[in-house]
Amino acid sequence: MQYGYARVSTAKQDCENQKDALKAAGCEVLFTEKASGAKTDRAALRKAIARLEEGDVLTVTRLDRLARSTRDLLNILDEVSQRGASFKSLADTWADTTTAQGRLMLTILGGLAEFERTLIQSRTEAGIQKAREQGKKFGRPSALDAGQRRKIADRYAAGETMAMLAREYEVGEATIFRALKAA
Repeated sequence: MQYGYARVSTAKQDCENQKDALKAAGCEVLFTEKASGAKTDRAALRKAIARLEEGDVLTVTRLDRLARSTRDLLNILDEVSQRGASFKSLADTWADTTTAQGRLMLTILGGLAEFERTLIQSRTEAGIQKAREQGKKFGRPSALDAGQRRKIADRYAAGETMAMLAREYEVGEATIFRALKAA
């Protein structure tokens, strides 16, 4: 069976042109929605993918109706293929997993996306390492300075409770606990 998926981003737009093109291409069931392409969890798309069975085809008019990024596209296409189905874009003829050429193109795209992810990850790790070498501290700044931590430790040793100290310093008890542990 051939399923069609149509999407527009705003309430002012409509899917009629997409629906007409999908029907003309032989789609028997259409899923439509008004949702931003930046949203990766779209209800109608989830329903369309859930309906796919071995040998079915999910069709869109253009790739940008399905995904906004290469990574998102590849994730969706992986879900489609795991269900034993194929994918076809009417305007982007190279994105047609019902053909050997389309599968080849998407395999190449997947390899490029993986290569790009690896490059980004290594650049990020190098940047973090350099920042650490320069003394940069990561994470949320401490709610209490060293002097406050010493006073808290002294007051706790004198019998005040963590709850009392937390109220006075306007922090959670977990922060007081960490201050005591560090002292």
